[in-house]
Amino acid sequence: MGGREHVRVAVIGSGFGGLGAAVRLRREGITDFVVLERADSVGGTWRDNSYPGCACDVPSHLYSFSFAPNPDWPRTFSGQPAIRAYLEHVADTFGLRPHIRLDSEVRMMRWDAEELRWEIETSAGELTADVVVSATGPLSDPKVPEVPGLAEFPGKVFHSARWDHDYDLRGKRVAMIGTGASAIQIVPAIAPEVERLTLFQRTAPWVMPRTDRSITAVERWLHRQLPFTRAARRGLLWGIRELQVSAFTKRPNQLGLIESLAKANMARSIKDPALRAKLTPSYRIGCKRILLSSEYYPALARPDVDLVASGLKEIRGSVLVAADGTETEVDAIIFGTGFHVTDMPIADRVVGAEGQTLADAWKDGMQALRGATAAGFPNWMTIIGPNTGLGNSSMILMIESQLNYMADYLRQLGMLGGRVALGPRPSAVNRWNRQVQARMERTVWNTGGCTSWYLDAQGRNTTVWPGTTGEFRRETRSVDLAEYEVLRVGERERVPAVAVAVAVSAVVPAAVPTAAGSKPGRSRGGSAGSGAAPLPGALPPDPRASNAGGAGEGASKAGGAGAGASNAGGAGVDAAEGVA
Repeated sequence: MGGREHVRVAVIGSGFGGLGAAVRLRREGITDFVVLERADSVGGTWRDNSYPGCACDVPSHLYSFSFAPNPDWPRTFSGQPAIRAYLEHVADTFGLRPHIRLDSEVRMMRWDAEELRWEIETSAGELTADVVVSATGPLSDPKVPEVPGLAEFPGKVFHSARWDHDYDLRGKRVAMIGTGASAIQIVPAIAPEVERLTLFQRTAPWVMPRTDRSITAVERWLHRQLPFTRAARRGLLWGIRELQVSAFTKRPNQLGLIESLAKANMARSIKDPALRAKLTPSYRIGCKRILLSSEYYPALARPDVDLVASGLKEIRGSVLVAADGTETEVDAIIFGTGFHVTDMPIADRVVGAEGQTLADAWKDGMQALRGATAAGFPNWMTIIGPNTGLGNSSMILMIESQLNYMADYLRQLGMLGGRVALGPRPSAVNRWNRQVQARMERTVWNTGGCTSWYLDAQGRNTTVWPGTTGEFRRETRSVDLAEYEVLRVGERERVPAVAVAVAVSAVVPAAVPTAAGSKPGRSRGGSAGSGAAPLPGALPPDPRASNAGGAGEGASKAGGAGAGASNAGGAGVDAAEGVA
């Protein structure tokens, strides 16, 4: 990046969120942006998680962008190589490569209150940006527990998200730490090759069968030749999951039948009553991520696989000691212990208007207005922010909803004119957070009797969205200027955004139409960029772009489902215990 440059928008990360933001920026007619990626290729968590057996636990046709449907998914639940290839294809098809800066890790972002811009320091140089869109995702920084004696372990140690492909597991005694979504994919994949596999289970997961199969050539042909079949498939997958939401959020007792099915799944493979007892969870299904696998229980029934139903306490040389005193000597340790979700490291690198880091601002719990913007951090927003995760559907749906919000945010800045910034009002952020937390009280995630990675250090659920993806989409369809303060260069006083909104609407009434059914004061903005030239191989900019993200190719098709990356549907990874 030789020297200091300035861009309109800086996007951090090139996974589903970052690439989706880049495509949306181009569809809005904005080309003055960069995508800063710390690695040497795009793909985010689907690049980093390449462990054996890595696959998605959300159906492929729902785990893809609505604006970039893939008729050629090889399986109903596709593996990591296919998903990573899809993201590379998106980068190429939508002409994103010129905007992507690889090997450019963001070291610090500071808000310049005088110039109303972000100063960004990266490993490749410095730049400034009017707006920052942070799309680093919650599944980007692995978490390895501090185990006494780990530093002195003489064998091989690595995390599932940093798999060492140069290390040959064949003939080795291996310990798998954790029983989350990554672990239940890794265990069946490596059990046949290792000499002995020992799984350390702190908490038993609920596991349902994974009905994966190859997608036939006929199905793929139909999806290519008759796009409505692809849209219908996506809409059906979305609709089924929307109907399941109330059981998770309002009526957890209805999940008893699902528990019975999960127990039956276990009983088919685990005949030993003692082992079955160890594998039976003591909490309501859904409280922790429900995992999908048809190979996990059969792998645990193998004679060369052991289950230690106790967490790892310490390591003495090459011997692992569990909390119950069980000792196991191994040659290698694989941690499937998840990620920094409620304490994302990127928060330490964001310094806001008051000189405070985002981590300090969130020390008592993450909260962001509509999951996107944080008080004290003007012109900064996050994709997959606080309380935007899912427990049963595709995160791509949530990502596309947040991209709608991002697009309208930029339109509002454009209509306000000049050097301007929007800062979310603390009262608006607090009100939104109170509403979300109030709804959370009845959910299975809060009442199911478990401790999960959904909860922060204070026991608050700052991760999951307590509603349907359709509800979230409506809440993020447009920016409500009454929830923001307008900041201008040279002005000491903050201008009430609602007053500016009234002034703008008086000057440009046609640019801010009111959506049918929208709340009073919610300005939808115009369709900036709708006249831009079509991108090579891409859909043309759509004047209805703020509604992009529906099941199939448009909001009006197949029930209006959106698309996204998954905290509830990832590389089998259970955020704190796998890839989502």
